[in-house]
Amino acid sequence: MVQVNVLEAKNNLSALLKLLEEGQEDSVVIARNGKPVAKMVAYSPVDVSKRIGIAVGVLPIPDDKTLEELDREMEADFEESLDELPY
Repeated sequence: MVQVNVLEAKNNLSALLKLLEEGQEDSVVIARNGKPVAKMVAYSPVDVSKRIGIAVGVLPIPDDKTLEELDREMEADFEESLDELPY
């Protein structure tokens, strides 16, 4: 990890990016008045093919009848709460 001030980061952005790209540094901390403010790290894309479908078979999908029952229950709850309003 290397720490640079804002002016150094501004003037040497390309060089700092190259350090990250080539793996020479794992991160670059940018400081203002010696106090760390931001951290730059190399971008690593996420493989979405491993995310999509991860919950298949884990979460139940309700059928239409169940959804209709839930809708009726929710509607009744809303109507009940409206009846309790003071106006």
